[in-house]
Amino acid sequence: MSESSYYVPHGSKWPMVGTIGICTAMVGAANLFNGGDLGVEILFVGLAIVIFMMVGWFSVVIKESESGIYDEQVDKSFRWGMIWFIFSEVMFFAAFFGALYYVRAYSLPWLGGEGTGLPTNTYLWPGYEAIWPENANGPGEIGGEFKYMGPWGLPALNTAILLTSGLTITWAHHALKESNRYQLIIGLALTVLLGAIFMYFQGVEYGHAFKDLNLNLGSGIYGSTFFMLTGFHGFHVTVGTLMLCVILGRCIVGHFKPANHFAFEAVAWYWHFVDVVWLGLFIFVYWL
Repeated sequence: MSESSYYVPHGSKWPMVGTIGICTAMVGAANLFNGGDLGVEILFVGLAIVIFMMVGWFSVVIKESESGIYDEQVDKSFRWGMIWFIFSEVMFFAAFFGALYYVRAYSLPWLGGEGTGLPTNTYLWPGYEAIWPENANGPGEIGGEFKYMGPWGLPALNTAILLTSGLTITWAHHALKESNRYQLIIGLALTVLLGAIFMYFQGVEYGHAFKDLNLNLGSGIYGSTFFMLTGFHGFHVTVGTLMLCVILGRCIVGHFKPANHFAFEAVAWYWHFVDVVWLGLFIFVYWL
């Protein structure tokens, strides 16, 4: 392929398969949330189609990459695609962080009567205090009392785990650029292990929240923002760990070269993004 050429992908069925899978999963989720009888079944069928699409489509891209038909222009296209994807993820989390900021900086003071000269219970109920985090979702019969999740313990441990995983994947990246396959595989394997440990501890934390703190999505705006932010982050860690598993498998079979390994870099970018988001969560959701 000449340097002036422009790679044009061949026709593919995978975008259509993915569209069918996502639509099926959305229909199943809507059915499930509205109490339908087949919501779970339809949802899992849709997710199975999406997984089938991802395995098939990524297999095609991997084969094309390893066959050497991609050039510098394709590499640049991939890089810009990943950059815009991560930017969209930044905006996704920014919306939830923005909601948290709005509630704490504006909504609570207004509900507490700040700047209005009106008593607090004019808006809500007698005894309401405009403090964060809210210690109850209204009167006792509405949601009940709950406790908030402190920053130390599992949240601090998970922070250390993710920060360490950022170091191990950076170590693996440097090993790849130096053609040290042994250190590359060890570094990636440690990163996968740390990601799995993080997910396990987050599951333990959620169990503690439900059973011991009476903290759930119905626990006022604190519960909603806590689980939306930490839950979506946990989903991203899960996706990132699966991506790392694929990259680890490719490294074991000998894929990637010191000067040509964008797939590795893309997953590393994603993982560092997940790390940075968690730091924001630890500071603004757990600590402050």
